Amino acid sequence: MSNDAAGRHTRFIVLLAALVALGPLSIDGYLPGLPDLAGDLRASAAATQLTITACLAGLAIGQLIAGPLSDTYGRRRPLLAGLALYTIASALCAVAPDVRTFVGLRLVQGIGGAFGIVIANAMVRDRTSGTRTARLFSALTLITGLAPVFAPVLGGQLLRVTAWPGIFVALAVLGAVMLAASAAGLPETRPSASRQPLLAVVGQLLSDRVFTGYVLANGLVFAAMFAYISGSPFVLQEIHGLSPQQYSAVFAVNAAGLIVAAQISGRLVARAGARVLLLAGLLGATAGGTTVLGAVLARAPLPVLLIGLFVLVSSVGLVMPNAAAQALADHGGHAGSAAALLGFSQFMFGGALAPLAGAGGATDALPMGIIVAVLPALALLTLGVLTRSMPGERTRRPARQGPAGHRRPRRHIDRRRAGIQ
Repeated sequence: MSNDAAGRHTRFIVLLAALVALGPLSIDGYLPGLPDLAGDLRASAAATQLTITACLAGLAIGQLIAGPLSDTYGRRRPLLAGLALYTIASALCAVAPDVRTFVGLRLVQGIGGAFGIVIANAMVRDRTSGTRTARLFSALTLITGLAPVFAPVLGGQLLRVTAWPGIFVALAVLGAVMLAASAAGLPETRPSASRQPLLAVVGQLLSDRVFTGYVLANGLVFAAMFAYISGSPFVLQEIHGLSPQQYSAVFAVNAAGLIVAAQISGRLVARAGARVLLLAGLLGATAGGTTVLGAVLARAPLPVLLIGLFVLVSSVGLVMPNAAAQALADHGGHAGSAAALLGFSQFMFGGALAPLAGAGGATDALPMGIIVAVLPALALLTLGVLTRSMPGERTRRPARQGPAGHRRPRRHIDRRRAGIQ
């Protein structure tokens, strides 16, 4: 690769990483300003929490909109439209007159931000295949892991010089910069000849049992991590007596484990295969979740619980990039819709199941322990059942597709299920 080509490739990846980061920044960046926001908008605690839920719902719904649109009309136009929507909604959030308006704008902001996430993932699949896809997804997982950790820190620093509306002004500026950079620097990666009618694309994906297996496995493990995120503040601070600073340190260590695992995955995928690393991640998440449940039931010392949580969260760094690579492996022709369903499952399962971690109140860790133990085990079972080869299936499955959606001849061995890329 020439220096010029290497430079273009680096700029391409940096832009995709920034697009993926928009969602986490939107969710977590304003958290330090929540108390002031509630006071200024005269909102209850429940209404204030709803502003987070609205953004999560927007990120889920927006992916279902963005993916099929990008498969039908190309990547650039939907991406630019989504970024424009995100920028406008972010700016309006800064001047929202009441909490109801603010919640509605947060929903729209989430929808706009989702376009960046799903189309960035689709562009990776458009440009790459096999182990290169898994490596790039590992790099994007790094951003996904870092952004939620640093977003509140950045928001807190902004609050030193401005009030909470200033955070949304900053997000609007970021959206405008990303809009300009994407318009100037991101090429169309989906040829016109590859585009398909929306309903045909969605129907084809939903009928693929193997694709569904990877999507469900990924979503269930992501929901286990959401359960940890929502339940661990109460478990670690209320039950085990950690200070907010100590809890932040534990959260940072676990996030670092996820990031390191994702980078290890990127280095090993060429030798081990994406499916092998995915299975390793599911086994690790199951072992970590089981350790957490055992520690809760046995009232084990805090270090045992912390080890289980670390293994659980770190394993997500193996699961996410490899599940994405495997799910999109045979769907290069409609990677946008495939990435949309993959992302939607994460937020849908996370939003629906994570609140159950607090079902026992602030002084009962058992619900969180059950959820983080059961969901990874269920993900492992789902993957085994839905992605195993069935008699005669190889002759029925469509030909694999290359980076631009062109069909490639099937090999005699099902390489995707064998974990060989």
